[in-house]
Amino acid sequence: MKSFKRPLMFGLAAMAVVLVANTALAQEADPHAGGKSWLELFETTGFVGYLMLAVSIVGVSLVVEHLVNIRREKLAPASLAQELEALIDEEQYDDAVELCDEEGGYLSHLIGSALRMRAAGYEEMIQGLEAAANEEAFKLQQKISYLSLLGNVAPLLGLLGTVTGMISSFQAIEKLKSPTPGDLAKGVYESLVNTTMGLFLAIVFLTAYFLFKNKVTKMTLSINLQAVDMLKHLAVNAKGH
Repeated sequence: MKSFKRPLMFGLAAMAVVLVANTALAQEADPHAGGKSWLELFETTGFVGYLMLAVSIVGVSLVVEHLVNIRREKLAPASLAQELEALIDEEQYDDAVELCDEEGGYLSHLIGSALRMRAAGYEEMIQGLEAAANEEAFKLQQKISYLSLLGNVAPLLGLLGTVTGMISSFQAIEKLKSPTPGDLAKGVYESLVNTTMGLFLAIVFLTAYFLFKNKVTKMTLSINLQAVDMLKHLAVNAKGH
């Protein structure tokens, strides 16, 4: 939770800056220019627009959190890898397991799981490492999957806003015998702006999801190979015996 609070605050601050900037632009806008400011357009979205604003805040927070925590330096610190490799080479396996338990993280879980099965033989160790790797990789994939969820929910919210905008327009037609284009404009704005926001958020968060997905896949494979290489000393010992 502590690692999530800072990115969440960053995301909220970023959205606040955007809203303040839009408010300033709206205040400075020429009332006779005929166009609407971004803030005025957002105000036409109604309740659905605020739902999409919440989606954008959560999405930005997740992106920042992933940028901070889904890095090789976090999952497999070089200093930790060197210390573990030294302990394994010196056959201080209990100390290595204890270090893994203290440090935590992707690489620590792999090495710790493997070393706990060293009495069963090298092949069993590698199987334990692979099982731990599958579990840790699943956790990372699950973690980034919320971006995919947001990316798929956003256009549905945009579609909902489109429908509510059409309902507003038809209500204006029903109430007014001869509605003018201006009478229907609010509903049309609501439909189009909601659709635009939903598509924009979907493009941003789905793109971010696939970028992180590829990064996680590449990084986990690399760390898995690193972990196997760190245990090669035990394979040599097993052959020697």
